[in-house]
Amino acid sequence: MTQREWLERDFYADLGVPSNASVDQIKKAYRRLARTLHPDANPHDPRAEDRFKTVSEAHAVLSDPVKRKDYDEARRLFASGAFDRTGFHPGAGRDTGVRGDFDFGDLFGRGSSFTTTGGGIGDLFNRDRDRTAGTRPRRGSDVESDTRLPFRDAVRGVVVPLRVSSASACTECHGSGTTPGTTARVCPRCNGMGLVSRNLGAFGFSEPCNDCRGTGTVIDTPCPDCQGTGVGNRTRTLNVRVPPGVRDGQRIRLPGQGEPGLGGAPAGDLYVSVHVIADPVFGRDGDDLTVTVPVTFGELALGATISVPTLDGHVGMKIPAGTAAGRTFRIRGRGMPVRGGKAGDLLVRAEVTVPPKLDSSAAEALRAYAQAEKATGFDPRARWAGKR
Repeated sequence: MTQREWLERDFYADLGVPSNASVDQIKKAYRRLARTLHPDANPHDPRAEDRFKTVSEAHAVLSDPVKRKDYDEARRLFASGAFDRTGFHPGAGRDTGVRGDFDFGDLFGRGSSFTTTGGGIGDLFNRDRDRTAGTRPRRGSDVESDTRLPFRDAVRGVVVPLRVSSASACTECHGSGTTPGTTARVCPRCNGMGLVSRNLGAFGFSEPCNDCRGTGTVIDTPCPDCQGTGVGNRTRTLNVRVPPGVRDGQRIRLPGQGEPGLGGAPAGDLYVSVHVIADPVFGRDGDDLTVTVPVTFGELALGATISVPTLDGHVGMKIPAGTAAGRTFRIRGRGMPVRGGKAGDLLVRAEVTVPPKLDSSAAEALRAYAQAEKATGFDPRARWAGKR
């Protein structure tokens, strides 16, 4: 991809958000698209996989405040004519309102996931203070992924296999970029510095060496698999341990499972967002589980012992006589497991269920009960809604 193509690309449009979108809007848009486009949800669909990579790259820039600011300024420079076929015009920022210390290397520097052909946008105008930037170690980028879990697995904890597609060291050359059996040589033009000095009238600056593209080394026989980049795309399966009691939307960090670092630097991390599928029986309220149990009027009026479901089977629960409909009972220690502490509770709501149809004997008995109830003077609507 050329430098112009990078600058003309609209990361906001890739995620379907406005240019003034908040961080939360950007994250929500990415998660929605990632769930839809993930390779696991679209097997054997190269278009979905390409689109997944596109939205992942857009999220990597826009979710980082520094990269996002530099990206916006780079596009503003491009729109103002600060770039042409020869590259960046020194001093163009004075007419565009771009900050004086703007450095394209912060966004598109070497080792970034967003490098371009020709050395990267950040290589167009590196200062002398960055003379060793081409060869210094650089930590690998973090990677984000998603997984969906049934409610009960999220409560108990589970180990799930997760397929992750991300950049990784080329398996053929092990990241060297050279054909196996060969090595790179020090660039004779820049003596391995990666930068050469250039004078423009009253001032001078350093620019990437054209012979080695700012790397400080020359590869005479590039690896055929990665074309000398040392990086390839790999789909791998990881076993992710989800702790008990994980919440919907919670992120799990796997250190060192992101993209590989450069120059011996450590790899980035993998962040897995967990999406919990709702359960038809149980709900959650903090560390407590909730359940609604249907009961009859007779069980509430006369009292009863009913069977209540829990995560580990059923338990008996006593309903006192005269219990009001909708009352919530608490069963201690039957809720969410809590790390290093006691489990939460199970909150049981008793909800009256009315039979849709009665046979003649049941209807006659209910009429007799209604007459007896009326004779006692009981009025459920007495003093209700201003009634006297």
